[in-house]
Amino acid sequence: MAKNISPEKEEEITRMQWNRYERARDNGHLDYVWMAKKCDEYYQGEQWDADDEAALEAEGRPALTINTILPTVNTILGEQSNRRADIKFKPRRGGNEAVAHTLSKLYMQIADNNKLDWVEQQVFSDGLIMDGRGYFDVRMDFSDHIEGEIRITAKDPLDILIDPDAKDSDPKSWSEVFETKWMTLDEIEELYGKKKAERLLFIAENGMSFGTDSVEYQETRYGETETEDYFGSDNSDEEGYRTVRSLRVVERQHKKLVRASFFVDPNTGDQRPAPDAWTDGKVKKFAKKYGLEIISKAIRKVRWTVTCDKVVLHDDWSPYNQFTIIPFFCYFRRGRPFGVVRNLLSPQEQLNKIASQELHIVNTTANSGWMVESGSLVGMTSDDLEEHGAETGLVLEYARGTNPPQKIQANQIPTGLDRIAQKAALNIKTISGVNDSMLGTDSAEVSGVAIQAKQNRGAVMIQVPLDNLRKARQYLAEKILNLVQTFYTEERVIQVTNEDDPLKPREEMVVNQQTPEGEIINNLMLGEYDVIVATAPARDSFDEVQFAEAINLRQAGVAIPDDAIIEYSHLARKAELAKRIRMLTGQEPMTQEQAAAAAQQAEIEMIALQLEITKQEAEIKKIQSEAAVNIAKVQDVSEVDPQIRMAELQAKIDINQGQLDLRRELSSATNQQRADQMQTSAATKLATTALQATKTTPQPPQAEARTTS
Repeated sequence: MAKNISPEKEEEITRMQWNRYERARDNGHLDYVWMAKKCDEYYQGEQWDADDEAALEAEGRPALTINTILPTVNTILGEQSNRRADIKFKPRRGGNEAVAHTLSKLYMQIADNNKLDWVEQQVFSDGLIMDGRGYFDVRMDFSDHIEGEIRITAKDPLDILIDPDAKDSDPKSWSEVFETKWMTLDEIEELYGKKKAERLLFIAENGMSFGTDSVEYQETRYGETETEDYFGSDNSDEEGYRTVRSLRVVERQHKKLVRASFFVDPNTGDQRPAPDAWTDGKVKKFAKKYGLEIISKAIRKVRWTVTCDKVVLHDDWSPYNQFTIIPFFCYFRRGRPFGVVRNLLSPQEQLNKIASQELHIVNTTANSGWMVESGSLVGMTSDDLEEHGAETGLVLEYARGTNPPQKIQANQIPTGLDRIAQKAALNIKTISGVNDSMLGTDSAEVSGVAIQAKQNRGAVMIQVPLDNLRKARQYLAEKILNLVQTFYTEERVIQVTNEDDPLKPREEMVVNQQTPEGEIINNLMLGEYDVIVATAPARDSFDEVQFAEAINLRQAGVAIPDDAIIEYSHLARKAELAKRIRMLTGQEPMTQEQAAAAAQQAEIEMIALQLEITKQEAEIKKIQSEAAVNIAKVQDVSEVDPQIRMAELQAKIDINQGQLDLRRELSSATNQQRADQMQTSAATKLATTALQATKTTPQPPQAEARTTS
């Protein structure tokens, strides 16, 4: 909240705030808002200008919309959905691998809690559609956790005004950033207090505001309501017939040069700013505790100022050392962002007009008219022919000696019109880079290799937006790391996602844990870390690729374990199956009950195999004995040659005998391994018991050695 400030100071702050806002608004943002709205309308299928559509309707002409922008943009969104971010942290100065691994797991937890995949898709779609701009907002939230949690949301691009002097997409290089929104008096009163709301109402009702862009009025005469544009509103000159509908709140994060305290690690030279909320005493105590030095230097610190018209709602130092806004720019050229849809507007408009013209020609030539000699029609007037001339099965009777009525030849659709339409559709594909293969509309005659090649060429065309998304992911991860090292200063238990299998229950992880010796485990505050942004496919696609690759490697002769193959499969109970395989192969210890059940099952299977072998051997002996007595009889009994039948049985016996020998060998090895494990376990228990007995039994003091002279 704003501190108690004098009227003069408040006037100075609000005037400065409004001037900076107007500068950012008038240096490109108004043009951006107009273009962003137009691009969004085209994406949603609202592609006709209101005046043009009204003129066509007055002439009875159609206004068709063949929306090719929608599937084009959705295809690029699909590419983004299949390329999820895989964020890792790498230690640099003063960092270590264990903490880096902890930070990576913590990032996964933060991303999971914030449904970051969905938030990112919203920001990415804003960048593609809303003329190149999408924004994350990253800040601490204390509503659900007393120590605070990181919250990531997507901002409306129309509400964000970036530094008009910015030449870089990195927000750390900006001097300021604005967020502006319309708020009602009730909302302002709830957030900032009743007194401020009353002052704002007085200013608005008495015409003391900054202008139409500051206050939005609602006409109430005769119950009518005016809907205003995004920027500005109409003011009524008639006193008593207008009420304040909403007011513009301008939130500005801007940097100012100040001096601040920094912790310095004397061993590594690593510098870390002290939290602003800490007192000098707490800073010194912390530095002494961890052997750090304190320095003071000038830095650009973030000031957070919120105003509404001529009232200061909030003015204080930001709790963050960087802006909360993280941008995604689809394309960024010398400070000018733009998106995919902007360059598709003209060919899309051309395609719509050509389709509408073709339909109009078809409609107007369906009943092209008649040429009739005056007075030649019998039982019908010219008006009747005009009305019913296009009906099926129409019979025309004309007077003898007159020329018969003739149908006027309909005008044909100009031959070049369809080629222009094809060029417009082709231009959309060429400009966007989204070809038929990526859309899935290739003909069936095209080979799979050719389709893949065309998809790869299209992927090259859309690589720039995807690379810029990777850059935004880098900024986002760096911002999250900064917040973690600034606010995650106390010991806390965190539920993190299992990195091997996200479907498994979460694991508990303790950070900033202090041991009795004073050592801090998983100390997140110290050390510097690099952010590594990799692109990983979606989970289902990743598992499918891994499973196929594992199968190919096994077929090539690589000894891929059975449990690894099962883990990459899509079986419903794959974890249980993999565990059973590891138990059977001795990779995972069994309980006594499980071992007994496995041994019993193996014994049953071996007995069944032995019985099958005995049966087959008996059948061979029978065939041999019968053949020795009377081969003809055997041939009568069986149409198969006895020698062939015996060969088949012998082959089955060999196979079964091999399986039986293998099972016996495996059972013997498993039993031996199990016995070794039980022996080791028993020895470990015995040693542990003896050690505990040693610790608990009082030991007599050692006698000092004496020397004799």
